Amino acid sequence: MNALLLVDVQYDFLPGGALEVTEGDKIIPVLNQIQKKFDLVVATQDWHPKDHGSFASSHAGKNPFDSTILGGLDQILWPDHCVQGEKGSEFSSQLNMHTVEAIFRKGTDPGIDSYSGFFDNGKKKSTGLGDFLKGRGVKKVFVGGLAADFCVGFTVLDSLDLGFKTTLIEDATRPIDKEGWEKMKQSIREKGGKIINSSEIGF
Repeated sequence: MNALLLVDVQYDFLPGGALEVTEGDKIIPVLNQIQKKFDLVVATQDWHPKDHGSFASSHAGKNPFDSTILGGLDQILWPDHCVQGEKGSEFSSQLNMHTVEAIFRKGTDPGIDSYSGFFDNGKKKSTGLGDFLKGRGVKKVFVGGLAADFCVGFTVLDSLDLGFKTTLIEDATRPIDKEGWEKMKQSIREKGGKIINSSEIGF
């Protein structure tokens, strides 16, 4: 079975959001168009408590994009974003969610961040996504969403580590930092992942 994974297509990552990704809205028509090609569609949702440790506002004297240590790991500090129950955490109303069978929330532990849709950054806790996909007999995972160089990229890397044949759909994602995105793409290819455009999807 082939699954499409929609990563964090939420208002705070879209233009005008707290942590906006340039042209992030351009991926939504692509994701809507390709959903019909897949047996299974699932989504991840960044879902932070108000006092999350990855927020610069949680650290006196720190500004967004400064760094610190969180959960024993190097951590970029972000503007407050995707706070539970607030507008910025909601999925875009332009995204077709009717075919989404399950939503996996991440970033709920204030003591550690979670870029990947499968695990927190320390791989201490699983979201359950991997077991869900394996339980459904999924062999191939295709990934799009936001942002390419963080949550999408780390989701792809973990998917590969879990044994799924994993493909990143490049025109269905956008990065925060272009240089970081090039490094992420290199890491994905080194792990055996594929990077294609949506027009190349075929099974």
